[in-house]
Amino acid sequence: MLAALVYFLLPLFWLFVASTKTVGELFSSFGLWFSGDFSLFSNIAATFTTNDGVYGRWLLNTVLYAGVSAGLAALLAALGGYGFAKFAFRGNSKLFNIVLGSIMVPMTALAIPTYLVFSKVGIVNTPWAIILPSLVSPFGLYLMKIYAEDGVPDSIIEAARIDGAGEVRIFFQVALRMLAPGFVTVLLFTLVATWNNYFLPLIMLNDPNLYPITVGLASWYAQSAGGGSGSSGQLLPMVITGSMLSVIPLIAAFLLLSKYWQTGLTAGGVKQ
Repeated sequence: MLAALVYFLLPLFWLFVASTKTVGELFSSFGLWFSGDFSLFSNIAATFTTNDGVYGRWLLNTVLYAGVSAGLAALLAALGGYGFAKFAFRGNSKLFNIVLGSIMVPMTALAIPTYLVFSKVGIVNTPWAIILPSLVSPFGLYLMKIYAEDGVPDSIIEAARIDGAGEVRIFFQVALRMLAPGFVTVLLFTLVATWNNYFLPLIMLNDPNLYPITVGLASWYAQSAGGGSGSSGQLLPMVITGSMLSVIPLIAAFLLLSKYWQTGLTAGGVKQ
């Protein structure tokens, strides 16, 4: 466990340490410890002011893409998983097997066909080009289906039907509350995947004002690559600092939503 802890935390520690250094110290000082000048706050200020503050726009774009995609993807996965788990219809198993098969298809293999389709309908270089592909989550649908089978008792659904509730009302007022831990799981998985997505925005967007953090920082790094400590290398501290700042919202989202996981894990441990 200690080795695993070091493996996962060491890159984050290096990222924080590197964010406190100037461009010259990045090439001259020991990478895993602080240097003489603590330049974290000046690097943060430079990150948000470089190129007329475009980093702040990249950050807002990423929050928009990831937030909308995660929320809608989790809702669609919950609807689909609940339908597969609680409704018997012709082709249920065959359709679900197709969903399982689609999990094996890498998203990168679909990026170019998706670009060709989106170019035909005219939504390339728009936020929809990033949001729409992120709404489909085969793994999320599979996860919600498995969770709904055990997490939503059939007796509660039947009791709601006897009371006169419609299927839509049953889902949103009864089932969705029971699916909260699974819903949050899919939400966080999609949030992290969209937040860290690089290849799809790279081929879909050509306007720097629409870039997410991943593509924006990559463009800065491309400008600083090979520059060493020269003029073009001055962007390197901003790339590192921007990368560190981009991790903070994900950590905050996990900490805020982790209580729903804990609720779901302990709900089945109490005998009714």
